[in-house]
Amino acid sequence: MRILVVGAGAVGGYFGGRLAAAGQDVTFLVRAGRAEKLQRDGLVISSPRGDLTLRDVKTILAGVSAEPFDLVLLSCKAYSLDDAIDSFAPLVGESTLILPMLNGMRHIDVLVEKFGAARVLGGQCVIAATLDAAQHVVHLNDLHAITFGELAGGGTSERVQQIADAMAGANFDVAVSESILLRMWEKWVFLATLAGSTCLMRGSVGDILAAPDGKRVVENLLGECRAVAEHNGFTMGPDFDARATQTLLTPTPLTASMLRDVENHSHTEADHILGDLIARGGDAQHGEHGLSLLRIAYSHLKTYEARQAHTS
Repeated sequence: MRILVVGAGAVGGYFGGRLAAAGQDVTFLVRAGRAEKLQRDGLVISSPRGDLTLRDVKTILAGVSAEPFDLVLLSCKAYSLDDAIDSFAPLVGESTLILPMLNGMRHIDVLVEKFGAARVLGGQCVIAATLDAAQHVVHLNDLHAITFGELAGGGTSERVQQIADAMAGANFDVAVSESILLRMWEKWVFLATLAGSTCLMRGSVGDILAAPDGKRVVENLLGECRAVAEHNGFTMGPDFDARATQTLLTPTPLTASMLRDVENHSHTEADHILGDLIARGGDAQHGEHGLSLLRIAYSHLKTYEARQAHTS
């Protein structure tokens, strides 16, 4: 199976590197500077699950002709989706499958419109990783998993099973879901709650829970996000409740990566994580006077982005 990993950042570099180290035919679609860095230093991963330095990394630049790939592993930031599509579209053939690992749901609509539903799978990943100053991938905890499946559900298809088999020996956790859209909505609800609360309050989960009414803020924001999911036909089950309660209502140093983006004066995925959730909510989320916590958190982040635009 010929696999194209779009980008070699923290997420794409980690999973693509693990796949390549396991013997899979992996090529990274990168910019010229990143390609030179990879050729010189290799792809370096520092991880509690085992360090890795991958030499002779296969790369390709946008605009370079090549045979279509069997699988495109898409892990860009949501705000870079259009540019990413332009870069890999010429490498998509009749039988190419696209497995996105972005947050939210808007990218699914965009990919289906561009390539057709038959070529797009649903997917998500769970990992905390970043690039350090040397552009090495730093895996921050023990979690490293990919879950994917057919958008239409209906069991595990042969093509999905082939991908699962290819990933099986790559030293990360792999799961096939027969209800991947629900899994994606669950992650979106969780992530929007975490990002909205930690960015709005500028602190960790533990910091928020220690503050007056902090627990209510998290609970109410989670309720609003769940209401949007239910408005769209996706109801969270008891397993989700248990995981969300354990993670969001237990004092820990956990923050969303979006808060780290804000603290680093970087671009955020506010439009895709919070804004698109609001857009899909209809009348599902309205707090007192029609201004919900979700909308306040989104307004807070858009204010930050406006200020960044003026000062950059």
